[in-house]
Amino acid sequence: MDLLIGEFNNTLDDKGRVSLPSRFRSILPGNKVFLTQGGEDCIWVCPPEFWEDLLQKVLNSTSIFKASSRVVRRRIIGPAQEVEIDKAGRIAIPQSLRDFAGLSKDCIILGQLEYMEIWNIDRYRNYKGSTEAEFRMSFEELGASAEAEARSFIRGLDPEKSRE
Repeated sequence: MDLLIGEFNNTLDDKGRVSLPSRFRSILPGNKVFLTQGGEDCIWVCPPEFWEDLLQKVLNSTSIFKASSRVVRRRIIGPAQEVEIDKAGRIAIPQSLRDFAGLSKDCIILGQLEYMEIWNIDRYRNYKGSTEAEFRMSFEELGASAEAEARSFIRGLDPEKSRE
């Protein structure tokens, strides 16, 4: 299975287009992707199958009768755009999404396994700096969890029972 991984510096052109990394283009099925606001100040670039799965998750976990659900729907579904990848491997990012992510020139495209993120380079650097402590703590917790599961496996115990 090919995964969208890697960090690529790129530039937005005067028409609001950015070239997707060739490695990513070779993995994507077809010539269209879906763009929407990401969870932070970035744009999510979703292949069609991932987009369909994401929509189902949003629809199955939200209700139009709950204010918090409507917020999520408005941030993910409302601004979404289907865009084509042109023959040069570029996508045109709508102005509303460029404004949301603060994209003007230099950007970073991050692979996130099943989807991509496009960040303004300065916002991404600030985000990384502001989440460094959280990353280190999560990294330690992930390591401890993996070690505990490995010890349980080696002992031949069910990991669920070893947590008791």
